[in-house]
Amino acid sequence: MAKALALYSGGLDSLLSIMTILRLGIDVKVIRFITPFNTKLRNSASAAAKKTDSVFTINDYPISEKFLEILKNPKYGFGKNMNPCVDCKILMLKEAKKIMLEEGYDFIITGEVLWQRPMSQRRDILSVIDREASVIGHVVRPLSARLLNPSYAEQTGIVNRDMLFGFSGRTRKPQMKLAQEMGITDYSQPASGCLLTDPLYSARLRDLMKHSPAPLMKDINLLQLGRHFRISSDTKVIVGRDRIDNELIRSIADQDDYLLWVENFGSALTIIRGDSSDKVIETAASLCARYSDSKNYQKVMVTLEIAGKTLIIPATPACDSFVESLRV
Repeated sequence: MAKALALYSGGLDSLLSIMTILRLGIDVKVIRFITPFNTKLRNSASAAAKKTDSVFTINDYPISEKFLEILKNPKYGFGKNMNPCVDCKILMLKEAKKIMLEEGYDFIITGEVLWQRPMSQRRDILSVIDREASVIGHVVRPLSARLLNPSYAEQTGIVNRDMLFGFSGRTRKPQMKLAQEMGITDYSQPASGCLLTDPLYSARLRDLMKHSPAPLMKDINLLQLGRHFRISSDTKVIVGRDRIDNELIRSIADQDDYLLWVENFGSALTIIRGDSSDKVIETAASLCARYSDSKNYQKVMVTLEIAGKTLIIPATPACDSFVESLRV
């Protein structure tokens, strides 16, 4: 039996591509490459992923370190924000090819649709991606296959090209119709799952990489959470927005991180990343007090925790102009 290796993003297009090849009686291994930028801490499992868990097994492959290297200087540049889409696809196909060769798969499946995304899904760019990843002829793109040069799998009859599609452009109507025909009703809405396409997240990432050329994974994960304030070139304060943020910040924090909150009031959990001088602690306490239910008090008693020990420090809630002067 022929075997295919499918790249799964969690979206409808990759889901439809996998189901199309499965309907041809081909064995499919589904893989999902994991980076810090496609895992949303507040909502780590998409509806599509939950729906498909019972249909096929998703095998996760972390590529965070390799992706971070690309992010420093992508050969094909960024999209509108911090998204190096072309370089990202090249990396993933390179990694997929390794798995394909090591485990004896016949070809690779992706869910790309011609002209759906102007930066990375043009005909010329798909050719560049395949060439740079050394996978020319090895990739089947079921949703747009009839508009592209046939892959080896199609040329040799492993895949019946007549059973593939010729979708193109940004409209989602053909995919929605196909999903209905396949009985798929629970899938993600048409939006990128990549955090690097988000303007706010991208601004925070730019700030982090400007001041920390080799950022820790902890600091990258914290970019998704809370309100961020740049105190100095090597110090940031992050203030939670709600209970979920507070819980996630605490789960990410280590023993050597300074955490602050206001006891007996609704309060944002605040973390200091970087210098922990008295001045920084004073500023962090002021920001913490500002985002607590005690913000209208003249003096607030803020709890500071470090290495499992706590102490109480007085703070004056930060004024709006001061807050905005530090906000990232």
